[in-house]
Amino acid sequence: MSAPTARHADLLPNRKRKNPYWLSSIGFVAPGVLLVAVVLYLPFVWTSWISLTEYNGLGDPEFVGLDNFVAMFGDSGFLISLRNTLFWVVGTIIFPVGLGLLIAVLSHGLRGATWFRLPFLIPYAISGVAVGVIWSFVLQTDGALSQALTFLHLPGADLRWLLDGPLNTFMMILASTWQGAGVNALLFGIGLQSIPKEPLEAARVDGASGFTLFRTMTWPMLAPLTTVVVGLAIVGSLKTFDVIWGMTKGGPGRVSETLALTMYKETFVNNDYGIGAAVALFLTVITVLASIMYLRRQLADSRSM
Repeated sequence: MSAPTARHADLLPNRKRKNPYWLSSIGFVAPGVLLVAVVLYLPFVWTSWISLTEYNGLGDPEFVGLDNFVAMFGDSGFLISLRNTLFWVVGTIIFPVGLGLLIAVLSHGLRGATWFRLPFLIPYAISGVAVGVIWSFVLQTDGALSQALTFLHLPGADLRWLLDGPLNTFMMILASTWQGAGVNALLFGIGLQSIPKEPLEAARVDGASGFTLFRTMTWPMLAPLTTVVVGLAIVGSLKTFDVIWGMTKGGPGRVSETLALTMYKETFVNNDYGIGAAVALFLTVITVLASIMYLRRQLADSRSM
């Protein structure tokens, strides 16, 4: 058999032959890898270590094993925070996402639809703390809402909107809905504009219209975008902090705390870095697992279609 030509030799595997560009490739990749390691991985490793120690921010951490996690799950305030966080997840999916979808569908195809959506989008430009302050004036005892209900002779004027739980959590979800519905409407509006018109026209010819057309044609075509919007809503609700801090600071007591506020208070108010790190680690694990489970479910459904 004749010796392989030079061209064939280039195609043959040769473990000893080194890629002449490997050094430059490492040079391009290394800064990104280093940045991710410094910003994400190292803090996670450090937080995991602190969660196993007793540490007040001064001196050296003292290893205590899983005592912080035992104390965390045995704390009734933590269980209230966990309950409120679940309320936020469900409420954020139903209200801001649902209202955003409704606004996008109702305004789709209308002349001046952009101007119709603009008032809903403006609150998104306001910071979460500012939204909390605005709504605290509306919902405080004898505030704007109670006065309006009294003037209209409607029930509910005597309710303590921000003092009784879980009512205060539901009202803060309403405030968050006011802020977030507009951007969801914008995203769904973009998705509606990207849907091809031919399948919709064919469905109309077959007699589909109204809700039937939306359920059978429009909604399935919006599924990829809905996956992104709902996924962002889940992650955002799990780490909600600013609106709650601006409205109740987790009070009265701890009745409206979420896991994010519990983490902050334990760490920077009570100076119990071990418990704070344990809550942070638990919240991180919950967020990652919820995202993975949701995306796997959505990807499985998309493959089965």
